[in-house]
Amino acid sequence: MTDTFRFKADDEPGRLAALHRYGILDSAPEKEFNDIVALVKSIFSIQYAAVSLIDVDRQWIKAAAGMDPQQCAREDSFCTYTIRSSRPLSVESTSTDPRFMHNPFVTGEAHIRSYLGAPLMTPDGYNIGALCVFGTEPRVFTDGDKEILMNFAKVVVSQIELRQAANRDSLTGAMTRRNFENQMDDIFSGNLPASLILLDIDHFKSINDTFGHPAGDLALKEVVACLTKCIRRGDCIGRLGGEEFGILLPQATGDTAMIMADRLRTTVMEEPLAALDHRPITISLGVAERESDEAAEEWIKRADLALYQAKQTGRNKAVQMLGLVAAV
Repeated sequence: MTDTFRFKADDEPGRLAALHRYGILDSAPEKEFNDIVALVKSIFSIQYAAVSLIDVDRQWIKAAAGMDPQQCAREDSFCTYTIRSSRPLSVESTSTDPRFMHNPFVTGEAHIRSYLGAPLMTPDGYNIGALCVFGTEPRVFTDGDKEILMNFAKVVVSQIELRQAANRDSLTGAMTRRNFENQMDDIFSGNLPASLILLDIDHFKSINDTFGHPAGDLALKEVVACLTKCIRRGDCIGRLGGEEFGILLPQATGDTAMIMADRLRTTVMEEPLAALDHRPITISLGVAERESDEAAEEWIKRADLALYQAKQTGRNKAVQMLGLVAAV
């Protein structure tokens, strides 16, 4: 089946869901992507090359050569036009193209005068961004140039898929424990404020015993789907083991995290599964705001103590640790 037939052009919610599923937005630089853009820049003998990802209202740069990676408004992005097609977008002269002649990257210091972008199409047909090259002089891009860039775009997508396989739980799509802990390390290395939620699915063993392990797997996937619907951009969900999950909320106070925890609890409870005879799933949650002088292990321990209190006092509730004191 060709890309043209696979390409889903008119499903923006699906495209955004595909992008967010990879968990790559706002991630740290990675050598694999940096190497690709450096090679592409060299092959095309051009000033700039980049891997860009198109979010709701912004373009975010995963890797760049010849320029500093930075995000911009989606309306100022060349690549937002590229993702509208399954084929490359070629702009030979930006200063005479009505779509781009007033673009700040054309009129400003970047002085972009030519562009070639190849869409980053996922295996399920969504263009989540583009691999692109920019020049400071007008340029005619040949059919051969376009095919070369398309082939490199496929390499980028393959690398994104490999990245997800290494960093994501294969059943639920949540972060692996190791990846989640790496995100926590970033919080500590930057000495950033944050809150942590730990949660368990209530009576999960009973679900497996009563309905079987396939139903238990569905319950795990459903819970993560509900959590994903509720969290903010930049929040992280990790599967820490069995039916236990963690949610990292950067820049969130404990009170904000408690509001989020109760929203998560309610959302999960309101999504009964057919595989469980439409019985509701409930979760218990422990919340802890990071204290500036504590180690990561202490932070996790306080959230775990709060989770223990939630389970010991009836389940299907959220409890916050204020220092070493639990509060519902």
